[in-house]
Amino acid sequence: MEGNKNKPRALLVFGAPCSGKTTFSKKFAEKFGLAYYDFDELEKSGFTRKNLLTILELLTRTKQTLIIEGGLKTEKQRLEVRNLLQQNNYDPSLIWVQTDVATIRTRLKTRFKNVSKAKEVYDSAVKEMEAPVEAEKPIILSGKHTFETQARHVVAGLAESTDTK
Repeated sequence: MEGNKNKPRALLVFGAPCSGKTTFSKKFAEKFGLAYYDFDELEKSGFTRKNLLTILELLTRTKQTLIIEGGLKTEKQRLEVRNLLQQNNYDPSLIWVQTDVATIRTRLKTRFKNVSKAKEVYDSAVKEMEAPVEAEKPIILSGKHTFETQARHVVAGLAESTDTK
């Protein structure tokens, strides 16, 4: 899964909680033998934003194709990550996993087994998250489609982005 002009790729995956980001990212990484990192989980473990960017900079030295999930809620965060990747000769692509609100709420209720906790998590996430701007050229996935459909769509989107660069 080479990037543009032999640059390694970085797939930046974001979306609302329980939209299907982790399921997609892990399966895609497994299917293509890619390195997967969940920055949200690292943040929960106490890593600061500065720590995450340092880790990302170290990961770029491997020249592996990377799948990064988390730490991408705002346009500013995504720009910061994309700039770091581009400075290290990576070809970043944004993947936005979208799922309807009713499905997300049902999944959150199942995860937390508590309606008020599910509502709290959803409301907090929606307040913080910013939709991508057109310049970010996201590959948009439905979090309700099968993995095979999602994977075909991402591969096609990556091929198209390589052709237009």
